[in-house]
Amino acid sequence: MHIVAVLALDGVSAFDLAIPCQVFALVTDPGGSQAYEIRVCVGHDTAATAGPTAPFRVSSSYGWDDVLGADTVIVPGIPAERTPDPRALRLLREAAEGGARIASICTGAFALAHAGLLEGRRATTHWRFADALAERFPGVDVDPSVLYVDEGRVLTSAGIAAGLDLCLHLIRRDHGAAAAASAARMLVMPPQRTGGQAQYIEYRSPETDSADLGETLQWMRGKLGEPLSLADIAAHAMMSRRSLARHFRAQTGTTPLRWLVAQRVQRARELLETTELPLARVAEATGFGAVETLRHHFARQVGTTPSAYRSAFRR
Repeated sequence: MHIVAVLALDGVSAFDLAIPCQVFALVTDPGGSQAYEIRVCVGHDTAATAGPTAPFRVSSSYGWDDVLGADTVIVPGIPAERTPDPRALRLLREAAEGGARIASICTGAFALAHAGLLEGRRATTHWRFADALAERFPGVDVDPSVLYVDEGRVLTSAGIAAGLDLCLHLIRRDHGAAAAASAARMLVMPPQRTGGQAQYIEYRSPETDSADLGETLQWMRGKLGEPLSLADIAAHAMMSRRSLARHFRAQTGTTPLRWLVAQRVQRARELLETTELPLARVAEATGFGAVETLRHHFARQVGTTPSAYRSAFRR
């Protein structure tokens, strides 16, 4: 069984601490047995917080030393200004050297940086603390704009809910898209938000913002089965292509064509789940045209083929 150790450092965020415990517990193998064993590893006097006015203590049958027997070690968020206990940092390094996969949620990235595990790597954390991480650890390539970063054996995620995305990504790596989608359904959340998606989008009131794209987004959703170019979208929004790109990223966190592809893939998923349409018809109905194009984009976003997805979903 794959062992996931959640390293609870002093001041750990209660929300972040609970995320891997909840998400990985939802995964079973084909025989119905739990796919992961979860260990919450705490120090002798570990405090957690759900905010400045809600501190409490954490106890567990597992101590910090138990991270050394884990396949994956996850470090939830901690106060960014605090230097973690040197013993915990040493254990993190030993776990990494022993082949464990190391991941962080939110400001847990600071612990990984203190342990030297992010040196020369790309990483992320909560956008509010990204500048501090980059300033304190100049050898880390900090990307404040993404939900999570997968560097192979070391992974980092942005604030709070992005930890859910990271855990689902790890499940997808370990057990495939169907297992991740099943866990996501139990969590009542989207099966996949790609790591490169923006951490947050800029809110604009349609009543006060003349560049609001609400009508254009609705129009695009209604045209998923038709060929749409950037020029078509810009014309509908009555903007230049450059203005469209700027306002689109501000309001959706991505580009017009990437957003369109994501919507088409989502529509393809719905058709695969709810109809018996042949793949050629699904490709046509979602604007991909050819089955090969559908397969390409579907695999990039979902991590499996349309046929395998339909089969797994039906099971």
